[in-house]
Amino acid sequence: MGVQEIADKISARVASAGFDRSVKFDTGGDGVIVIDGANVSTTDAPADCTIKLSLDDLESLIAGDLNPTMAFMSGKIKVEGDMSVAMALSQLIG
Repeated sequence: MGVQEIADKISARVASAGFDRSVKFDTGGDGVIVIDGANVSTTDAPADCTIKLSLDDLESLIAGDLNPTMAFMSGKIKVEGDMSVAMALSQLIG
């Protein structure tokens, strides 16, 4: 699954969730997904919080196969910026 397919899946979840912050999933060379409120794009932009992880781990996270807390604790996910945004987001995608 590519970045655009994952962005499409996330878009359906955040559209009605009332998420009002911005977060960027940075998968390195595979691209980025930026969630800004109800808008989801694959264009790089500044965000309140940046979550760095591999494309495979992002796919597992969205599918519910990867626990966000365990992934963070094991170093699979790195969070930069406002940690509370990442915590709020985990309720949406977990």
